[in-house]
Amino acid sequence: MREIIFDTETTGLDNREDRVIEIGAIELDNRFPTGRTFHKYINPQGRQVHPDAQAVHGISNADLEGKPTFPEIVQEFVDFIEGAKLVAHNGNFDLGFINAEFARIDQPAIDPGQLIDTLALARRKHPMGPNSLDALCRRYGIDNSRRTKHGALLDSELLAEVYIELIGGKQAALVLDSISSQSGDTRSDVVVTIAARPEPLPSRLTEAELAAHEKLVASLGEKAIWARLSQPETNEVQ
Repeated sequence: MREIIFDTETTGLDNREDRVIEIGAIELDNRFPTGRTFHKYINPQGRQVHPDAQAVHGISNADLEGKPTFPEIVQEFVDFIEGAKLVAHNGNFDLGFINAEFARIDQPAIDPGQLIDTLALARRKHPMGPNSLDALCRRYGIDNSRRTKHGALLDSELLAEVYIELIGGKQAALVLDSISSQSGDTRSDVVVTIAARPEPLPSRLTEAELAAHEKLVASLGEKAIWARLSQPETNEVQ
């Protein structure tokens, strides 16, 4: 199963007017990174970076001078994500911006059904929160010390680790197809033997609880199932 973890940075918060200025994405195959990445800075074609946005991601108008425009990188991005599920944190924001850019150049929109939103996953799994990317990294022991500013590619790398933890951890992606013997042969008929305990576990019932149970069984009458089950077994042949 192929999945693309992606993130965007933008000039502001309104996708009707603001523009995408950075896209970062990494490829997972069966929940493991393949090493393939997509990363582009994008010239917003005259739209200025809002100071509040720059304070978050650190990308200035000067940084974007000479960078390709969205129409110049769109085909490479479409080819990279083709046929894959898309995974993003607060993904409706990112997908809304991508589809707004697509609409400006008459590119078909990405189906929202193709998106997995890790923020929604986190809110279901950890309803008390917090569920920001930084908070989830702390929760799962993921090193995010490099994240002094938001950055699309770094955030995608961190989100990939968070995503794996949200869906059950790396163990869930391991598949044991066969076991190789020392001679190099493969076997699929693995037998696991579970040994008996050397000593039985002690009963958790107290003497008072046992006495109360016996009193209850006696009150049920001789035909009660509990009365028959409490009788000692016998191997005598009638």
